[in-house]
Amino acid sequence: MEVGARPLVKICGIREEATVADMNGLPVHYVGFVFAKSRRQVTAEQAARLREAVGRSAMAGGAAPLTVGVFVNPTMEELADAVAAAKLDVVQLHGDETPDFCREVGSRFGVEVWRALSVDEEEAEESGTVRGPGRLEAYKGAVSAVLLDTAGGGTGRTFRWERIPSYLERAHRLGFKLFVAGGLNPENVDELLSRYEPDGVDISSGVETDGVKDIGKIAAFAERVKRG
Repeated sequence: MEVGARPLVKICGIREEATVADMNGLPVHYVGFVFAKSRRQVTAEQAARLREAVGRSAMAGGAAPLTVGVFVNPTMEELADAVAAAKLDVVQLHGDETPDFCREVGSRFGVEVWRALSVDEEEAEESGTVRGPGRLEAYKGAVSAVLLDTAGGGTGRTFRWERIPSYLERAHRLGFKLFVAGGLNPENVDELLSRYEPDGVDISSGVETDGVKDIGKIAAFAERVKRG
């Protein structure tokens, strides 16, 4: 991240067109649609309507946010349907997808590919496998960003943030952006950004009330990231 630049903001798990409309004017750069099985899951048809709402929106600076589709071990056919229906800008992969799979997705669909990695998995990996930031090496040239999350994603729990610097250094050396997710909310993002400088932050449950996106929390989160 350039000196003085603020992290990119991604609001994930968008399900309602009204949420997109309410976000007009906010410093939000990406909105995420979850295609994987989840309580936030959307169909290709729902995502298409959400994409239309995004096209009508204008975040801070006047531009519409870019769209991110979130998948877990999808087939190429599933991706083709979703990318076409929702005109996705980014495909974010959260399963067991290999670097070769990521590379093929980017080549076939002309989208950015982000790879989510669970930091907690490091303790569970069998001996002999690549652990920690070394895992990023295999994705060089296959993805444009890596997203660090808590195992399972969408849990509302943070991981050990002290791991961020080593991942950030490796990601930048390999030419990736590094996003941080997992347990973020309007109350703790100031602490994160006072200690570390990720390229982006990704939030879902932390801007919800009773499982529904809360525009007040979205605004508070985005403005705090912008203010730093």
